[in-house]
Amino acid sequence: MNLLILNTFDSQGGAAIATFRLHSGLRSIGVSSHMLVQGKKTDDRSVIGPSTKWQKVVAILRLHLDSLLAALYRKREKVLFSSAWIPENLFSKVEKFHPDIVHLFWVNSGFLKIETLRKFKQPIVWTLHDMWPFTGGCHYDDECGKFRQSCGDCPLLHSDKDSDLSRRIWTRKQAAWSEVPMVIVATSHWLADMARSSSLFKNQRIEVIPNGIDIERYKPIDKKTARSAYNLPQEKHLILFSAFSATSDKRKGNQFLILALEKIAREGWGAKTELIIIGASEPENSPDLGMKVHYIRQLHDEISQVLLYSAADVVVAPSMQENLSNTVMESLACGTPVVAFDIGGMPDMIDHQISGYLATPFESNDLADGIMWVLEDKNRRDMLSQRARQTAEERYALQTVAHRYCTLYQSILK
Repeated sequence: MNLLILNTFDSQGGAAIATFRLHSGLRSIGVSSHMLVQGKKTDDRSVIGPSTKWQKVVAILRLHLDSLLAALYRKREKVLFSSAWIPENLFSKVEKFHPDIVHLFWVNSGFLKIETLRKFKQPIVWTLHDMWPFTGGCHYDDECGKFRQSCGDCPLLHSDKDSDLSRRIWTRKQAAWSEVPMVIVATSHWLADMARSSSLFKNQRIEVIPNGIDIERYKPIDKKTARSAYNLPQEKHLILFSAFSATSDKRKGNQFLILALEKIAREGWGAKTELIIIGASEPENSPDLGMKVHYIRQLHDEISQVLLYSAADVVVAPSMQENLSNTVMESLACGTPVVAFDIGGMPDMIDHQISGYLATPFESNDLADGIMWVLEDKNRRDMLSQRARQTAEERYALQTVAHRYCTLYQSILK
């Protein structure tokens, strides 16, 4: 089997990380997999990206050009909104590989033009990492639900016109893809349900296969050792919050975490608890959360991630909409329980009061209660930690996930 994976990046962003992990997992079990990207940062020879300086400059320009149409809506929400309108030569690049299957993942930022998809002659598999493939441009719809019809009058664009950019993007997708058979893979049951209810994908075959993780790389490390590596206090409770644009992206839920931490501090936990934030720099006017906060702008290697997950007593993931969070999966693999809202793909990953705590959506008080419930009893926390690791081993082991994809590919090629 000759497989070609399409993803905009090979290591930038959560979807890229998950895709590259799967690509590596497939190759480890003997699949001839190559990955075609617009932006390459790894040195993996099976990943093909821009090679000349000019090609790299063009790739960066494409990323910015794709956002121009949404930028015309001056009052729009500052969220990712992809138009996929820029001409490209992706089809000719794909043909050079003579793939048996073309497998799409996250293909935005100017990498794939909507109309190119109908040119592919090979069977298409598309793994969804967010909602964009079946919306009129947004990657998360903020519970708007208009993807079930034909978009338009988009609240994220602050548009009051039916024939706005979101309707035009939806119409282009409908015209280009209505006769294109695809197998859609959702990485969470929530995203599968959204895709099934969408006007664009309701007639496509939809499967659920989660992302995978290398459970030999992501595994528990002795807590004292992990804390010493980052000069973190041994005697304090440590809460970890990790996300891209952790404190600036409203969808990641920092606004709820602040209220939850303030409650925790009021109830006497502030002096014995500290917070670690990965994915944000310390602001000039830091909010007083009643506890010490460690800011880490970003991590560049897996060892650092494993150390910090292992150092923490609990990871908090207060997202408002989320598919299958890498942060949650990595935390579970490192044996650290997770507290999150009961939304999106979180119930797929977290078993309530078994491997973590699922709080009532957007109730900061319940989020705080969940954090304290994990912290207050060491025996309970040890049990949660064991079950968290067990969950990762049973559901997300990389080779197990890779074999599930092989079975899917074989069913398509019969």
